[in-house]
Amino acid sequence: MTLAPGLRAHLLIVVDMDDTAKKIGSGDVPVLATPRLLALAEAATVRAVERHLAPGQTSVGTRVELEHLAASPLGARVRVGVELTEVDGRRLVFAFEAHEERDEPAVVGKGTIERVVVDRARFLARATR
Repeated sequence: MTLAPGLRAHLLIVVDMDDTAKKIGSGDVPVLATPRLLALAEAATVRAVERHLAPGQTSVGTRVELEHLAASPLGARVRVGVELTEVDGRRLVFAFEAHEERDEPAVVGKGTIERVVVDRARFLARATR
């Protein structure tokens, strides 16, 4: 495993109905849902480290801090960026920030995500007991 702080990744989406609080059930308005924002941030963390893990390894989420600061309507372009800020053995800490791309970019959300590197087969074996 060759993980070091500074690894980065980002995802870009255009908010559609499937991304909204109304569709997901976390609210009743057609704006980017907080659970969807979190899922995007987690997907970016996976992307940031996937090529740096040993064969048979993966990472799993263990802790999240999220501030959802602004609503993003249908059609908004939202970019979620992550950076690996700390590696402590198998524990990985990421900072993330989401911006709505427009004339004056707005911070949509920010926070931290912690993940732990695990052996995929052992993890799945324990999960199915």
